[in-house]
Amino acid sequence: MLIKTRGIVLNYMRYRETSIIARVYTEHLGLQTYIVNGVRKAKPPGRIALFQPFTLLDLVAYTSRQGGITRLSEYRCEHQFRSLPYDVRKSSVVLFLSEMVSRTVLEEEQNEPLFSFLHDSILAFDAQEAGFENFALTFLLQLASYLGFGAEAGSEITTQVAFATETTNAARGIGPAALRFQEFDGYFDELMQHPAHVTIPNGRVRRELLEVLIRYYQLHVEKLGDIRSLDVLSEVLAE
Repeated sequence: MLIKTRGIVLNYMRYRETSIIARVYTEHLGLQTYIVNGVRKAKPPGRIALFQPFTLLDLVAYTSRQGGITRLSEYRCEHQFRSLPYDVRKSSVVLFLSEMVSRTVLEEEQNEPLFSFLHDSILAFDAQEAGFENFALTFLLQLASYLGFGAEAGSEITTQVAFATETTNAARGIGPAALRFQEFDGYFDELMQHPAHVTIPNGRVRRELLEVLIRYYQLHVEKLGDIRSLDVLSEVLAE
C-alpha cells in the first residue's frame, strides 16, 4: 500500500552501488527506514542532496504490515532552504541536532505534535539570520518535553546530572562532583523562559551547557551513547 506523508530526513547510509538506506521521521508513520534506489547516480545530478540531515520532504512511500525497511515511490523537496546548507555554523548545528534526534526519537508510530515541533523548528532556524548560537540548547530543552522528560526549572536538570556524576565518581574512588553545576541553573531557566534574550558569555560555557544537557538525556534515553558531532559544533560556535 502507498501512503502520502511529509518527512524529515535524519541520516542515510550507502547501499549497493547507487542507492541509500535513509532514516526519515514521517508525519503519519513516525520513524521509518527507506531504500532509495539510484539516488547516487551521476544523472540526474543533485538528488542525494535531498537526503541531507533535516531536509524536509514530501513523500509517497510503500508501507508494510510487518514493518521494517520499505521503499519510496516518490519524493520531492517540501521547502527550499535559504541558509541551512550554505552557512557552516548552521550546518554544524543541524549535524549535531540530527544526531540527537536520530538517537532519541525511535517510535515507529504517528506523533503529530512531535513532528510539528521538529518541522517548525527547522523552518524557524533556516529563517533566522542572526543570534542563533543558542538554538541547539533551546531545541534540546523543548525536545525533552516531547520525549517525556522535560524540566520545569534548570535545577531539575543540574540536580539529576550532579547526583549521577557524584555516584559515578564515588564508584571510581574520585572526589564528589563540583558544585558548579548549580552555576548553570540560571542559564537553563533563561533558556526555557526567555530564549530570545538569554546571554551566554562564550563558547566554553555554551559547550558546558550542552554537555550537561547531553548527560541529562543519557539519564533518560537508554543507550544514547556519545554524541560525536558535539566537537565539531563546539569548534564552529567557539566564540
